[in-house]
Amino acid sequence: MLPFEPSTLCCELKTRHILKMPRVVSNQRAKFENDEIFRKLSRECEVRYTGYRDRSLDERQLRFQTECREGHSDLAFVSTGTNLQLNFSANAWSDIAEERVPTREFVNFDREPGKVHLKSQFILNGVCVIWRGWVDLDRLDGIGSLEFDEERAEAEDALLREQDEEYERIFNQQQEFEERQRRFRQEQERQAESEAEGPLPQGQGRGWHRGTPLSTLNVHDKNSYLRLIQGSFGKTVFTRPRHSLIK
Repeated sequence: MLPFEPSTLCCELKTRHILKMPRVVSNQRAKFENDEIFRKLSRECEVRYTGYRDRSLDERQLRFQTECREGHSDLAFVSTGTNLQLNFSANAWSDIAEERVPTREFVNFDREPGKVHLKSQFILNGVCVIWRGWVDLDRLDGIGSLEFDEERAEAEDALLREQDEEYERIFNQQQEFEERQRRFRQEQERQAESEAEGPLPQGQGRGWHRGTPLSTLNVHDKNSYLRLIQGSFGKTVFTRPRHSLIK
């Protein structure tokens, strides 16, 4: 379940592009209608307050009402054991904390005496849903169910399409970048091979000589040097792991 405040998981490519995990699935309504857990939770069933189980009933009743007025609470579907951390706030999808405030639409103590009617919007298993129900203020249990949030699902689908297009553009750029790198490496290898075809004694024209430490050469100079020594002088070259001289 995703809370009202976005939480994303991220990964980084070689080109330092940040990719966000999609918040919703591609076909939310189909999953809501066909998934077993959604079919169960979409029917009205018993819910129960699960906070502060180690405290007395009087203290739990007080804490539950306080949490509701603050705009949050922990409730569970008894039949499935599904625990939810619900937030009862208007503008639940806003990135500005000051705009996410509990209102009578989401927390209503006046609708029925001794009960509080609650509403919460969130994303569960990649599907935008609305939790609706009521809780008895004395027993701390009640009835609740899930509904498909059509309006928010459309907004999330639009964001998902934009995200897919952006990731496709990034992927194409990454492919082009890797192709340029591959061509550059091939050109460097061809250049090194062409230089090594005509061996020059003592490495003239290459900026190194027979006494040059192997660790100071780059990859192409090292390969050219080894080929030069082995091809011209017919000797096997032995090197030590670090700071050795070619003999």
